[in-house]
Amino acid sequence: MFDESLLEDPDALARADVHGLLRGVAAAGARVRTALRLADEAGLADLRPDGRPRALLVAGSGPEAAAACDLLAALGSGAAPVQLLTPTGPHPEQARWTLPGWSGPLDLLLLLSEHGTEQGLTDLVEQAYRRGCTAAAVTPAKTPLAEAVEQVRGIALPFAGPVGGPASAGGGAGDTDTGAFWALLTPLLALVGRIGLIGASGGDLGTVADRLDEIATRCGPAVATYTNPAKTLAAELEGSLPLLWSQGPVAAAAARRFATVLATRAGRPALAAELPAALTAHGPLQAGTHTLAGDPDDFFRDRVEDADELRLRVVLFQEAPDQPGSAAPAAREQAYAHDTPLSEITAPGGTPLATAAELLALTDFAAAYLAVASTERP
Repeated sequence: MFDESLLEDPDALARADVHGLLRGVAAAGARVRTALRLADEAGLADLRPDGRPRALLVAGSGPEAAAACDLLAALGSGAAPVQLLTPTGPHPEQARWTLPGWSGPLDLLLLLSEHGTEQGLTDLVEQAYRRGCTAAAVTPAKTPLAEAVEQVRGIALPFAGPVGGPASAGGGAGDTDTGAFWALLTPLLALVGRIGLIGASGGDLGTVADRLDEIATRCGPAVATYTNPAKTLAAELEGSLPLLWSQGPVAAAAARRFATVLATRAGRPALAAELPAALTAHGPLQAGTHTLAGDPDDFFRDRVEDADELRLRVVLFQEAPDQPGSAAPAAREQAYAHDTPLSEITAPGGTPLATAAELLALTDFAAAYLAVASTERP
């Protein structure tokens, strides 16, 4: 059960946050700065690329790698194709990755791993070496993956793990590190920025760290719900099936990541789609919301045993306020026509990196509040 009153009690929130979800999200700015420092120490600043790669191939275990690849493609604006390599195998621990048949010396393989122990990723480095494909990895130092990349003359950028380990700085349920996303993404952006595929210098990423700190202050546990956008969004999403509608490539990547984070951290389903196609894709669902509740034709059913009705709620992601040709007005009109509640998340403007930081951090906080306030208590 979701206890909304818990959101107004910072001490109770701290006690309920047994996995350190909120601490991990709040530490995102610090993780970015640490990741930048470790990347510089690993020699990234001395890298002298001799040209742009034809394509970027991204591989990694877990949802964070997929989200990082998605955002990298959005920020790259088509400067080079970005393709996620999806693993195969009977179990995540036995996952295997395969390079596409067309990959070769003109391509760059990017590997992302919080642990650096996945045998499938280490084998992928060997595949890349045989194809003449350059490899780079973000992974803890001195792990099998880091050593494999260094052996083929690639670059291994250290993963900035949580200070004191997952238990003390943002470990989620199980072994999940809720701050891992920015620790994996930052060296990746710094590397790709160094190559010239996106505008992401060290100064730009330092500004992102400052923005993440500002969002942590604005969305922190001590801030009351009525002035805290993350708490407000968490309360609005309770008992709903969110339809995450987005406009713009960065907003679309943020919406898809939010759907993943809601599932993995808060155990909540969500559907993400881009405007204007979302209006057609989700229109029938809005028109048939009765299917989300109990059978309305079974008049004699025991309503005491009915599950709570699941409502639809549209969450509109925008990179900037409405512009000429925006699909946002049509989205609002369709939501209101179907009596679907609407929440809006709009970045205040700035660079694409700043926009990404705003949308990702706010939704990370919202998912953490949903998870913590829904913790079962006797």
